Amino acid sequence: MASGRRPEHKCPPEVYYNEDEARKYTGNSRMIEIQLQMSERGVELLALPDDVPCFILDLGCGSGLSGETLTDQGHYWVGLDISSAMLNVAKEKEVEGDLILSDLGQGVGFRAGFFDGAISISVLQWLCNADKKSHIPQKRLFKFFTMLYACLSRGARAVFQFYPENNNQIELVTQQAMKAGFTGGLVVDFPNSTKAKKIFLVLFTGGMQQMPKARTDEIQEAANHVLYSARREKMKKARGKPLKNSREWILAKKERRRRQGKETRPDTKYTGRKRSGRF
Repeated sequence: MASGRRPEHKCPPEVYYNEDEARKYTGNSRMIEIQLQMSERGVELLALPDDVPCFILDLGCGSGLSGETLTDQGHYWVGLDISSAMLNVAKEKEVEGDLILSDLGQGVGFRAGFFDGAISISVLQWLCNADKKSHIPQKRLFKFFTMLYACLSRGARAVFQFYPENNNQIELVTQQAMKAGFTGGLVVDFPNSTKAKKIFLVLFTGGMQQMPKARTDEIQEAANHVLYSARREKMKKARGKPLKNSREWILAKKERRRRQGKETRPDTKYTGRKRSGRF
């Protein structure tokens, strides 16, 4: 990608992700599909225990696509993002996680060992860019990783999918993460593909662990995604949960929000009704 076309070179993230850009994450099916695939892969790399709900920190949660993947797998999450427009979209979707407006370069202020893992999709490269004179990427990254390390339980993982501009950015990010106490390294899926190549930084707390294997077969990956989606819906049925976006699912979600004390629209006969494509 040419340097001048990279979003982080155009303006700060809180400006770039305005209302128009945020709407793409609810109306652009291709963009949503890509984000969901990366989120599913990120959660897989977290290697969370089966059938045990975990508490996950979603760094740069945006419109809540990563959070929805976590929710679908039975986990709880807190999402941080610097864009109020993106968080507003997440609120309109009534995602399950708690949402916080936050600049990751200022660190993450949670108590020690609070989270069982952390995930981040398409965010880390923004911290390599200086939007203000006071922004020094090296210092911002070190503060971020240091505070993240502190709020993760020992043995937890943090997984970052990101788009480094060059090898210098990869080295900068990795060095600051290791300096903060993490171990780990890069997992590069489909390294020989121009379109499908994805870079993940997989970090460990509490000592070195075995690095996950990268994916290399694009055709198999597409098949895995279809199987994963089908299995996810089958598991919901088996657990007695209604299918996502059905009327029963929407009503149950709204009831959970009411129990949490969150503002929720009243139920009507139109709740969950499929709308005609003519309008």
